[in-house]
Amino acid sequence: MADTPQTGADAAAAPKVNNRVLAQYVRDLSFENILAQKGVAGDAQPEIKVQVNLDARKRGAENQFEVITKLKIESNTKEKGDPLFVLEIEYAGVFEVTGVPEDQMHPYLLIECPRITFPFLRRIVSDVTRDGGFPPLNLETIDFMALYRNEIARRVEADKEKPKVN
Repeated sequence: MADTPQTGADAAAAPKVNNRVLAQYVRDLSFENILAQKGVAGDAQPEIKVQVNLDARKRGAENQFEVITKLKIESNTKEKGDPLFVLEIEYAGVFEVTGVPEDQMHPYLLIECPRITFPFLRRIVSDVTRDGGFPPLNLETIDFMALYRNEIARRVEADKEKPKVN
C-alpha cells in the first residue's frame, strides 16, 4: 500500500515540528576531588548519587529557547559515607523550535531537548571524573519523560497541601 499524501487542510491542521540545535555549552562546572584532599583509608567502594534539575527559558529571538540540564553528582564510600568527589555541572542547549503548539511547549522543552543534549553531557561527566582521578563515570540514560511527570505530580500535591485563602 502506498501512503496517501496529505491534503492541504490536513497539512495545515498538523504543523511539522522542527527542532534545531543552535548551540550547546557548559554554563558552569565544578569538580572537587575530596579523596585527594583529605584521603580515605582502605579500598573505598563508591556509592553514587545523581540529582537532576531542568530549566527552560525563552530567548530574545523568535522561537529560540535555552534548555539547561543541571546535575549534582556526589560519590561517597558505601561503608562510612565518607565523600570521594562532588561534580556539579550546568549544560545548556539553545534550540530553535517551531510547529509545537503553545500548550505542548513546556513538556517538549523539558523532555525532548534534554534527550538531545544528554549524550554530550554524559561524555563530559565521564571525562571530568576520569581526569579528576577516578574511573570514568558513565551515567545511565535519564528518563526525562518520567522526570517531567514526577515533577508535575509533585507540584499538584504541593498545591493540594497549600492552605486555601478566602
